[in-house]
Amino acid sequence: MKNAFVIAAASSGSGKTTLSLGLMRALSRRNVEVQPFKCGPDYIDTQYHRIATGKDSINLDLFMASESHVRKLFDTYSSTSQVSIIEGAMGMFDGFDGMEGSAADIARKLNVSVILLINAASTSFSVAAIIYGFTRFCPDVKVAGVIFNRVASSNHFSFLEDACRATGVACFGYIGKNDELRTPSRHLGLSLESQKRIEKFVDRAAFETENTVDIDRLLNATIIPDRKIEIQDLHKRNLMVAVARDEAFNFIYPVNLDAFHADIVYFSPLHDRMLPKADLIYLPGGYPELFAAELEKNLELRRAIKEYAEAGGKILAECGGMIYLTEEIDGKKMCGIFPVKTSMENAHLQLGYRKIVFDGFEISGHEFHYSDVRDTIGLPSIARQYNIRGKEVSTPVYRFKNVIAGYSHLYWGETDILNLWR
Repeated sequence: MKNAFVIAAASSGSGKTTLSLGLMRALSRRNVEVQPFKCGPDYIDTQYHRIATGKDSINLDLFMASESHVRKLFDTYSSTSQVSIIEGAMGMFDGFDGMEGSAADIARKLNVSVILLINAASTSFSVAAIIYGFTRFCPDVKVAGVIFNRVASSNHFSFLEDACRATGVACFGYIGKNDELRTPSRHLGLSLESQKRIEKFVDRAAFETENTVDIDRLLNATIIPDRKIEIQDLHKRNLMVAVARDEAFNFIYPVNLDAFHADIVYFSPLHDRMLPKADLIYLPGGYPELFAAELEKNLELRRAIKEYAEAGGKILAECGGMIYLTEEIDGKKMCGIFPVKTSMENAHLQLGYRKIVFDGFEISGHEFHYSDVRDTIGLPSIARQYNIRGKEVSTPVYRFKNVIAGYSHLYWGETDILNLWR
């Protein structure tokens, strides 16, 4: 027997991550193999998922990937687990274009049920209208049942149960109002201290979930049939890719690493003094601004990366990885490959899906950053970027010899990223 479901909510901030982590850890404690997934491009919730389950969480994103690719990802990764939990993003029907790409859209295209999480703070029977609307708005999305969050008491819950009965929708329980269930800061990195805080939060979420959510009833309502998986024999290239991964650089899609079809070696720009031998260096996004002083102190590795670049070595750098290749961030020296400076001063958020068009090559991605690049006069962009409406945005992509870097996080799960250097 296998189970799969999407955890969705009426809006952001309802507690999807708390419930997702609570269920993941509670089931893992039962020795159930849980495969986590995340709707959309988010890197941080997936790191929480890995802490809760010990497994890489896989992003299911219908903008950055085709529907057939998303189906294949889900079928492949869920095939080795008993329960697949997909954490939604934003509200249940909030997609990149109307409903398209939303948690509800993922659920119907994968033919799995939704568990609707409702924030019940400061309301009671009125949730009946929310339940009625969310379960009937799109008939081809099956809502298996409801779980309530931030419930004040068992008496409060009784009114919420009445609302479920009035709408004919199953109620699987609730999570009580608890100040200890505040999701840890999303700006933590992967330090041991931050991992301990997340671990404590996950344990607390699991405890609350086990106490007041009927997990067995939920599982009985979310059974899916076995799916046939096509086994593909993918031959590795004769290629070594060095991937930066530490507290400062950790925004990585596991599927991207698989799509290299190469041997992978990890290194730390924070802690390692030598650069591993590689045919390509991948510097993903992360939090270099939080570790700028430590990165500056590691002069040996900064020099090694610059020498590698000047010798014609291939480097792909995204967002935080790009920042690391500039001259500095707020006065802290970086690798100095690109003659620009980055700063967090007067930071403002820039975000959105992107289509990035190079000369004869197109790829999708997602932009999310607060920092700015300064002193860019004379440094042209080698690509043009467009938002979901097809409007061109000013975000650049830089190139120095075989070094390609930009703010957008790229997704190449179903394409060959080496085409960037053809």
